[in-house]
Amino acid sequence: MTEIDLNCDMGEAADGSVESDVALMDFVSSVNIACGYHAGTEAMMRALVGEAKKRKKAIGAHPSLRDREGFGRRVLEVTPAEVFAAVTEQIKILRRIAEAQGTELHHVKPHGALYNMAARDRALADAIADGVFQQGPGLLLVGLSGSELIGRAAAKGLRTAAEVFCDRRYEADGSLVDRSKPRALIEDRAEAVGQVLEMLHFQRVTSVDGIEVPVEAQTVCIHGDGPNALEFASSVHHALLKERIKIRAVT
Repeated sequence: MTEIDLNCDMGEAADGSVESDVALMDFVSSVNIACGYHAGTEAMMRALVGEAKKRKKAIGAHPSLRDREGFGRRVLEVTPAEVFAAVTEQIKILRRIAEAQGTELHHVKPHGALYNMAARDRALADAIADGVFQQGPGLLLVGLSGSELIGRAAAKGLRTAAEVFCDRRYEADGSLVDRSKPRALIEDRAEAVGQVLEMLHFQRVTSVDGIEVPVEAQTVCIHGDGPNALEFASSVHHALLKERIKIRAVT
């Protein structure tokens, strides 16, 4: 592994601030901006697009189920048609803001429950992939490594980026441990860095059951809403550079 993308979810602060997100941009190569369905406002989107453009970061839409109350993390009953409509609308919102500032979208990464549902549900994966393709066949679709979303997007001719996580633990089947379960989140920086290096050097991650799970890693997520997000991002960033791994957006 000679290079990797580091991405971060942004625009999710309840108070409308973007200062912590802007600070995180120093350590990542791609930003995923909330489009209003689970978090974010147009003012936040404009600010983050502007800062990302200035810093030459890849800009992505971070669409969700319409669920601000549950921060987009609740599993809701939705049809593929509803998912298609939600994804396309959110991409349009952020694209309009990006184009007004003379820049463009690079990628799309679903958020929360939508991301996890599409990882295993082929119909929802198809709906997201179709929505992204309609909005621009050149857009990159980010999804969980080994998931239905990655497979269906690739089958439709979309560029994809297989994603792994520095701050989440894994089940033996390669899915993320549900946030409602104990030990779902990694809170120790050294453990987070170790997990990233294991995934990059050996194409595997050790599950909560101690099982080695194969993964493909093209982009690593650092959650921007975590209490120690800046420290995690800095630690992972510097560990990668120490290993002579270049940090750059997926091209």
